[in-house]
Amino acid sequence: MSLLKNFATVGGATATSRILGFVRDIFVAAALGTGPVADAFFVAFRFPNLFRRLFAEGAFNSAFVPLYARALESEGEVAARKFGEEALSMLLTSLLVFTAIAEITMPLLMFVMAPGFSADPAKFDLTVLLTRVAFPYLGLVSLVAFYSGVLNSRGRFAAAAFAPALLNVVLIAALIMVFWMGWEGHPDAGMVLSVGTIVGGFAQLGLVMVATHRVGAVMRLRRPRLTPAVRKLIRLGVPGVIAGGITQINIVIGTMIASLAPGAVSYLYYADRLYQLPLGIVGIAIGVVLLPDLSRQLGAGRDDLAGHSQNRAVEFAMALTLPASVALLVMADPIIQVLFQRGSFSASDTTATANALAAFAVGLPAFVLIKVFSPGFFAREDTRTPMWFAGISVAVNVALSLALFPFLAHVGIAIATAASGWVNTILLVYTLHRRGHFSADASLRKRLPMILLAAVLMGVGLVLAMWLLAPLLAEPSFAIRASAVAFMVVAGMVLFALFCQLTGAADFRRAIGLALRRR
Repeated sequence: MSLLKNFATVGGATATSRILGFVRDIFVAAALGTGPVADAFFVAFRFPNLFRRLFAEGAFNSAFVPLYARALESEGEVAARKFGEEALSMLLTSLLVFTAIAEITMPLLMFVMAPGFSADPAKFDLTVLLTRVAFPYLGLVSLVAFYSGVLNSRGRFAAAAFAPALLNVVLIAALIMVFWMGWEGHPDAGMVLSVGTIVGGFAQLGLVMVATHRVGAVMRLRRPRLTPAVRKLIRLGVPGVIAGGITQINIVIGTMIASLAPGAVSYLYYADRLYQLPLGIVGIAIGVVLLPDLSRQLGAGRDDLAGHSQNRAVEFAMALTLPASVALLVMADPIIQVLFQRGSFSASDTTATANALAAFAVGLPAFVLIKVFSPGFFAREDTRTPMWFAGISVAVNVALSLALFPFLAHVGIAIATAASGWVNTILLVYTLHRRGHFSADASLRKRLPMILLAAVLMGVGLVLAMWLLAPLLAEPSFAIRASAVAFMVVAGMVLFALFCQLTGAADFRRAIGLALRRR
């Protein structure tokens, strides 16, 4: 039950952050649309956002958490604090050097990140400026990731999980200022948002540092030294960052290629924000909670418990992800229309973004399963194998993106990203099974096909509902259209629960009965 409780804690906090992120993106769509300022800000924000997801959402933890947790468990508080302080000093020094180099060479980096922008000098220069302003967020969010790893190793998940929400709160306030000043579509709006990113970073760092202080794990800075423990952290951490952040690496590659077409970067950004909701709530929550659990269970020699935890994680993940994937695939157009189509965001923007979202939705289960299966390697201090698999999936992504972009534009990039996710997932699960580290138990073998069937049947029901509600979805009134979409979302949830009950994928009556008896 503690595993599910921690999933719920991290998932609930992540859901809060993602909902606030939706509010933020609704404001961004109204203020910037898909024009040149929007493209410039999204690329500028992509740099720190990439590292937020690389570090704060699991990749840094893949190396740091097992080592810190092991030191805490077997060597005691003093040894764990010593290792943490050595890691902190090296991390901070590396970040300062890297940030300084990036700020100086930003125009060259932008030729790599968004080569298509060079055709428009004004757009290119604005992107360079906004990225220079926002880039120090990388250092702030990396320190947030470090302190989050300390908290997670101690079984404290709430503060680290809620920290991303603070960034969205600050950016929403910045957007309110943009509307108040009448800067919609103006470069000043991009500047306000870039400065807001830095302010949000300081707010996040303050939250996790206070939480760390409360558990008595405050770290002081030491002179940076490559101690044996730090060398081991680097050896495990570099491939872990690559492997754990493969989804974001693929998105960055997509951004580079999409920069060759006007508006494509923005279409992919808005679609990415939507499918990141279930990925964040489910995949990230499982990845953050599962790794410390597996590390402790394997360290205690309880391979049976580790196998049970991973089977339940797969079952839990797919029960939430498969219906979300089907719903986003079927309802992509009305969801995008209700959320974003207003102000500078046009009907043609809705169609283009919905097509990308549908393609991303096909890969959503794979992206979540990567978060589920990667800890099986990381907990055994094997970060190289997932790194090689990540490299293979990147190669697949690049090849398919380049092949499909001339014909399908930004949708081809989304298809390539989804396909590369499935390649990575298949390689991970096959290797774990071959090594004897994962085997589907009887419960998973029984429930997983039933969950898939229930999700497909729910999708059929949603297609029928869209056909019946087509007149309401075409109404000019936002309230009517939003009500119709909300009805379909609720109907989808009810249908999925009903089909799960009928197929035996889940026994909700038993669960409700147990809950009532406990009360």
